[in-house]
Amino acid sequence: METVSAFKEYVNQVESQEGYKKPLAFGIGVRRRRGDQTLDVFYPHINYQSSFGTAAVIADVCSIESFGISGFIRLSTEQVHSALDMFAPFKGDGKKHYNIEVLESVQSMNQEVDSYALTDVIVYFMYDSDTAVETPEEGFFKTQCLSQLLVKPHEINCSGIFGKMNNIAWTNKGPILPQDLSIVRLVSLSKGEELVVSHVDKFPYMVNYTIPQGVRVVSGSQVRLGAHLSSGTTVMPAGYVNFNAGTLGSAMIEGRVSGGVVVGNHSDVGGGASIMGTLSGGNKNVISIGENCLLGANAGTGISLGDGCTVAAGVYITAAAKVSLYNEHKQAVNIAGELVTEGENVVKGAELDGKSYMLYYNDSLSGKLIARPNTKTIELNDALHA
Repeated sequence: METVSAFKEYVNQVESQEGYKKPLAFGIGVRRRRGDQTLDVFYPHINYQSSFGTAAVIADVCSIESFGISGFIRLSTEQVHSALDMFAPFKGDGKKHYNIEVLESVQSMNQEVDSYALTDVIVYFMYDSDTAVETPEEGFFKTQCLSQLLVKPHEINCSGIFGKMNNIAWTNKGPILPQDLSIVRLVSLSKGEELVVSHVDKFPYMVNYTIPQGVRVVSGSQVRLGAHLSSGTTVMPAGYVNFNAGTLGSAMIEGRVSGGVVVGNHSDVGGGASIMGTLSGGNKNVISIGENCLLGANAGTGISLGDGCTVAAGVYITAAAKVSLYNEHKQAVNIAGELVTEGENVVKGAELDGKSYMLYYNDSLSGKLIARPNTKTIELNDALHA
């Protein structure tokens, strides 16, 4: 391949083949495995609804015949070289070509890297984001789509992921199957080296695979791969963000953002605060926190908050909680805002799900959980989130 025009013509020929279908997303990845068990896959740059020319090149050099079904294939060293030959017209043009850089970096990775794991190069093609996870390779692809901010939480189907991902001991020597730790430790000791295990889980730490631009994570162990952290987000040491959860703008995370939870722009999850997730406890409701919200220290919610809400320190709102409603003049009202007698203003927390500009607090004398209009919304410290 000598010219850009020849490259474009070649891509058109590939895409015009009968049955060819452009992928929704694809990525070249480096996979580590122990036998037939996948330890991890690192996709340094995932292409989401983009770089269709590169997709056509890889499909052609790999002789893919069936399109439209998501899955991965292994790239041999020869196929990597063939793909790079096709990109020759773009060498030295002064532009950034992420996929070419990735291919150049993985040329020699189809080999044994150490005495434990084998590494190879794969490419994953995703044609449908609504199907459940079928392989660890797909699980790592979808979690990195989230952490690379290509999709928001719930925009990609991650169901079934726990049954497909292997439980891994994540160490300073790389991912290791837990049952192999003793032998690997002995090998390390024989070399005078230390083996340190950071955690045992199906998910690694996000910061070891990708760090979104403009994000601060003070303690890497508190953010799982698959978390979605938008620019301007700060996760403090006591903060925690699960996979398929995260923020949609600048946010301060000092509490727990559980699986499936989304926190809006300019919101603050205070120290020790907790937002109910969907991974355990039978909760099917997807919880979201709107913009300019504050969950005070040790507060929590099992219902969604609209924009401009404040939950006072130590207050936990559940769907079944009895909440007394008042207007801005502290008069008893029903859910429609109409004046009623005391006692007729009590509703379940679920009836307030998603309601905006509400202040929730416990009356210090009666102990009642009270909700009334929030007349003062929070402002984040811009210097902390720049």
